[in-house]
Amino acid sequence: MASSPKRTKQSEAIPHVRVAVVGSGFGGLGAGVRLRRAGITDFVILERADSVGGTWRDNSYPGCACDVPSHLYSFSFAPNPEWPRSFSRQPDIRAYLERVADTFGLRPHLRFNAEVTELRWDQERTRWRVTTSAGSWTADAVVSAAGPLADPQIPDIPGLADFPGKVFHSSRWDHDFDLTGKRVAMVGTGASAAQIVPSIQPKVGRLTVFQRTPAWVLPRADREISATEKWLHAAIPSTGKLRRATLFALRELQVDAFVRRPGALKLVQRLAVRNLEQAISDPQLRAKLTPDYRIGCKRILLSNAYYPALAAPNAEVVPAGLAEVRGSTLVDADGGEHEADAIVFGTGFHVTDMPIGERVFGIDGRSLAEEWKGGMEALRGSTVHGFPNLFFVIGPNTGLGNNSMILMIESQLNYLVDALTTLKAVGAAAMQPTARAQRHWNLELQQRMSRTVWTTGGCKSWYLDEDGRNTVLWPGSTTSFRRATRRVDLAEYELIRHPARAGAGPVDNVSQEVPA
Repeated sequence: MASSPKRTKQSEAIPHVRVAVVGSGFGGLGAGVRLRRAGITDFVILERADSVGGTWRDNSYPGCACDVPSHLYSFSFAPNPEWPRSFSRQPDIRAYLERVADTFGLRPHLRFNAEVTELRWDQERTRWRVTTSAGSWTADAVVSAAGPLADPQIPDIPGLADFPGKVFHSSRWDHDFDLTGKRVAMVGTGASAAQIVPSIQPKVGRLTVFQRTPAWVLPRADREISATEKWLHAAIPSTGKLRRATLFALRELQVDAFVRRPGALKLVQRLAVRNLEQAISDPQLRAKLTPDYRIGCKRILLSNAYYPALAAPNAEVVPAGLAEVRGSTLVDADGGEHEADAIVFGTGFHVTDMPIGERVFGIDGRSLAEEWKGGMEALRGSTVHGFPNLFFVIGPNTGLGNNSMILMIESQLNYLVDALTTLKAVGAAAMQPTARAQRHWNLELQQRMSRTVWTTGGCKSWYLDEDGRNTVLWPGSTTSFRRATRRVDLAEYELIRHPARAGAGPVDNVSQEVPA
């Protein structure tokens, strides 16, 4: 009994909040705004860095910009009539997020340099224990808004550790290292590389691009937004809403080709072929840059400068991956050797194996990484069986291939707020999806996925996990996802009572049935 007061004192020393939000990118800041609007002000936003922005803070590489139109790549509740370009660049998007934090009063809730090292469910107290590099909290609910594009992935290449030059990932750009006149190797030809290559090619001495798989590239209709347009959107907000609605509708019309009738993408592919033929006159280089899969299977790149940069005299496209490093010599998968002073990796992120999974422990101490060892899955991309009151923003199968992720984020925030409101209304402490509901949702989702271009297009992409399952993208329209996440269906959930009302057991099974 002597230790009981000590435990009580320790527990009192740890601050408690209703909600702990992990990450301060679009998802985390959006969660903060929606929580405050719902009257929930007892929350913290935990950020491992020293400022907000998420992926738009981390990715500051030369040429970094968004491939979604600016007026669609913003919150519906925070329109920005001052976007400088139709496709905004990283500094402008980051500045927008800083303004959101200020405008909606999120600064008091932010905790910087607070990297979450462990999230552990306390079943006895029906709350989360949150451990960070800046201290600990307990929380009734946790919102994981760390995002899938947070932790860079660098392949394990023999000899890389002994490379005498500079090595960094595109999302950890070393701005102190001057690339002027250097022999630079760009590893990867995805969306980041398509922006980096034309930005650095004019100043490097030699640019060697290691390409395992070429990408389909379409022209980028980017331009400055005129002062008249800015004035109009500021003076008459409905014009900005109309512009956003038009952009949204145009992208929703494309969904059917991606998810149901990939054959309809033939016209788009012909446009991409024409773009390649007009930009690249050298038949050998053109052959290297021609994909052998259907357009849309991998992410379509938008650029007017990528092909000209690859065709420049100081650039070389190596149609093979980087296999080995021998001192300053880089050896490609075909045995070719290339000298380099610096290596830039544009090799993506841990998307299908999100590192936060190793830090989250649910009922019975089971980790999320263990739960997902056979592939990520969640109910409606938001909640996971065995992890009560854990809500994802940009969870499994919520990514998009052709529209703005902000639309998906706002849908998941609707679901989050409705869940927290429902818990309060029914007097429960927590909720978790039933195993049956989660399985039903994902079986149906994967059946729909089997018809999509991402599955049938003949490519291997970062959308697929080790078993070839697409656990990243949503096989439908953003409108259908919004309908699916408009309200929490209690028939899909088990409610967990407050400890004082628990009775015979911690779990109150409201229903084990899911709708047919």
